[in-house]
Amino acid sequence: MPRPDPESPCLRLVLGDQCSASLSALEDLDPARDVVLMMEVRGECTYVPHHPQKIALILSAMRHFARALESRGVRVDYIRLDDPANTQGFSGEVARAVARHKPARLIATEPGEWRVRQEMEGWEAALGLPVEIRDDTRFLADLGFFRRWAQGKKQLRMEFFYREMRRATGFLMQGSEPEGGAWNYDAENRKPLPKGLVPPAPPRFAPDGITQEVTALVAREFPAHFGSLSGFNWPVTAAEARRALDSFITERLPRFGDYQDALAEGEATLFHSLVSTSLNIGLLLPREVCAAAEAAYRAGRVPLNAAEGFIRQVLGWREYVRGLYWFKMPGYGATNSLGAHRPLPGFYWRGDSGMRCMDAAIGQTRDLAYAHHIQRLMVTGNFALLAGIDPLQVQEWYLAVYADAFEWVELPNTHGMALHADGGVMASKPYAASGAYINRMGNHCARCRYDVKRATGEGACPFNFLYWDFIARHAEDFATNPRMAMPLNGLRKMAPEKLAAMRVEAGKFLERTSSLP
Repeated sequence: MPRPDPESPCLRLVLGDQCSASLSALEDLDPARDVVLMMEVRGECTYVPHHPQKIALILSAMRHFARALESRGVRVDYIRLDDPANTQGFSGEVARAVARHKPARLIATEPGEWRVRQEMEGWEAALGLPVEIRDDTRFLADLGFFRRWAQGKKQLRMEFFYREMRRATGFLMQGSEPEGGAWNYDAENRKPLPKGLVPPAPPRFAPDGITQEVTALVAREFPAHFGSLSGFNWPVTAAEARRALDSFITERLPRFGDYQDALAEGEATLFHSLVSTSLNIGLLLPREVCAAAEAAYRAGRVPLNAAEGFIRQVLGWREYVRGLYWFKMPGYGATNSLGAHRPLPGFYWRGDSGMRCMDAAIGQTRDLAYAHHIQRLMVTGNFALLAGIDPLQVQEWYLAVYADAFEWVELPNTHGMALHADGGVMASKPYAASGAYINRMGNHCARCRYDVKRATGEGACPFNFLYWDFIARHAEDFATNPRMAMPLNGLRKMAPEKLAAMRVEAGKFLERTSSLP
């Protein structure tokens, strides 16, 4: 390989989920010499059929970020999706940029997804110039921290990783002890939404000219993708993202802890933060998000269970799933420990299952590209677990339909939490539940065509007979799991004819849903 010319520019790559001024690839940028490359490519929009709002969010954020760089005097080589010369792939566009600028080297920040990292690692040989892939320093734990924590452990439980992160960062700590004397206040965070309590609406972000241009482009280029563009209301700049965070901290975080697991008819966002999109594309950094929540607690504006519950989602779950993803890849995506192979039912795209909780979650996802974690885990995910739907198909659906979905976060949450497909790497038990859980946490059941109190016969709630069919189907798999002792004991005590009737009901229902287009 020829020695790089020190007078030649460095080509610095910024991907669509890297819209951060503090990005490691930009740390030592020389505006007088270097060039920043940003690329809108069709391949990234279609490797799964991403929700139009997700595509529009990323393209708009990229264009705003490019404009911000240019305002600082940075040269940005920006490739638009509809450029006739666009090869529509990362490698093709990097090769064209190298031919244009003849850089001394290419500098990138490690991508969030395994497939992109593998592609990057082939560039040095293909392009004939040095390629430097830097750590993504925007996370609070680097990948080495997670590997050192995980090495040699039989169980990789998030709770214990979270405690290490609290100690390492100092968030909600009093010296070496957790604030309030406990690490976790989740037991206080499981209340259904009371009648008459109306959550405040999240802020609105009027689309500017860039966003309007992008949404028109997305509507034209991806008309067949699942989802509506009309409800687009995502922050697309760091300033908007900070406004969204401030709104959450002031208006919704005080009650977030109590009602973070609630389900409520017609309440799409409840008291949730809605900052995951901004975090996942780099408009916000996890440290500033956690610091804002802690500051509100220390100022007496937010109770401890709310601050801790929210910080756990960011400092605990988000950092944990990212570390686990890279620790277990590339094989993690092939896990299927429960042998689930049923195809994804068509109602995941149509929202016409007849189950009110399912259809509400799917319809909301179609309109907003958003559903909160209980809708994802305990409604759409729970159904997929009970029905034995193929984990790869479920994971592709989650990756396609949510604006905050990237493989590093979606794959572990799907395979590990929702489907228990990883055999218990993430979760000590499957998060399986009957209709009683959904009825306890929300109000969908009252107006559902199915009766949540029935397990067999006309109008029986599918979650009920599917739950017991799932427990019976996997009784041997869970026989040594102490956290499954209660449902297994219930299974043993159940009248054989009752169990048989539920399993027949489940078989008919699954055969019917599998045969629908």
